[in-house]
Parts: sequence; structure tokens; C-alpha cells
Amino acid sequence: MKDRGLRTFVTVLAGLAVIYFGSTGRSPEEGGGISGGVVVLALLTALLVWHLTRPGDKTVK
Repeated sequence: MKDRGLRTFVTVLAGLAVIYFGSTGRSPEEGGGISGGVVVLALLTALLVWHLTRPGDKTVK
């Protein structure tokens, strides 16, 4: 499958976007870093993007 590279790129980008926005929205009093919930949410987002970008069945009958 020649589109697997693009599919992987979009999946990783979605996961990193969730981590980025999950870590920048915290106040300085809460401390730096990312929480476990943000990591789990990023993994679930990446899996959802991987599932939604899979190629369809293109067989002709």
C-alpha cells in the first residue's frame, strides 16, 4: 500500500497535536509536563485516525 506513509504521518500528527494542546492548556501552578490522561487520549485519537484513514474496498465485481 503506497499511502501507508501518509496514513502513518497523519496518525502521528494527530497524537502529537493532542499532546501539545493538552500540555499547553495547563496553568503554571499545576506544573509542567503531561498527565496520563492526555497520553491515553492521544493514543485513542491516533487509533481513531488510523481506523478512519484505512483504504476502502476497491474491488470491482
